Amino acid sequence: MADSRLLVPELSEAETMGAETARFEELLLQASKELQQAQTSKPESTQIQPQPGFCVKTNSSEGKVFINICHSPSIPPPADVTEDELLQMLEEDQAGFRIPMSLGEPHAELDAKGQGCTAYDVAVNSDFYRRMQNSDFLRELVVTIAREGLEDKYSLQLNPEWRMLKNRAFLGSISQQNIRSRQRPRIQELENLYTPDSLRPEESPEKPHLNLWLEAPDLLLAEIDLPKLDGALGLSLEIGENRLVVGGPQQLYHLDAYIPLRINSDESKAAFHRKRRQLMVAMPLLSVPS
Repeated sequence: MADSRLLVPELSEAETMGAETARFEELLLQASKELQQAQTSKPESTQIQPQPGFCVKTNSSEGKVFINICHSPSIPPPADVTEDELLQMLEEDQAGFRIPMSLGEPHAELDAKGQGCTAYDVAVNSDFYRRMQNSDFLRELVVTIAREGLEDKYSLQLNPEWRMLKNRAFLGSISQQNIRSRQRPRIQELENLYTPDSLRPEESPEKPHLNLWLEAPDLLLAEIDLPKLDGALGLSLEIGENRLVVGGPQQLYHLDAYIPLRINSDESKAAFHRKRRQLMVAMPLLSVPS
């Protein structure tokens, strides 16, 4: 198993810089560029024209904000689960369920009173959109995730209160968007993991939630939720060819996960996101999974 000493300094450095997100994005960009140098396949992105769906109105400190919920068959659908199954997942605080979305750029518009406002276009899969039309629960969930996604992407603070416009499917014009040509597989495709921990439950540290996805055919990303930690001090990380081991300070956490992929441990990078209290790991793969 690889020695974690090469990875721990990355965690400490990212934490002390006070810019964990920027640091992690820099690491991912560096890893992605190195991996893509040898790739000669089709382009990474393709252009789509989302179709209008419905429009919701909210606001920020800068004024009115409208979110156009659109759809396109080119966007992959989320996992096919029932509403009861999804509700149970959310109640258990499982972050594995994701709704693929394309978040468009902000565009200045005029509202019905001729006043300036900002609009965003958010696109989901067309089949999922049709399903969402018959479900208040799914509609509210999509709007919530879209709002949080826009906040995270554009450093916004949007009012969680919103209302859907009755007689308007969208505000302004819906622009074309670029989406990945190589879509990441859903987390369910990587759930054949096991933890070989042998400690009895009353002696065991807490096992944190692990979320995995393929960012590129040969780049695996991981998010590990560590809500009890304020920083990376005392956090250990070891990466083997098909193993990921995380240890928390004072035995708060322990994760020992088998990953059915061949990981390039020497090129793996990690950073601790203090605001989200997550350990984020970028792991280049030695071979592309079939």
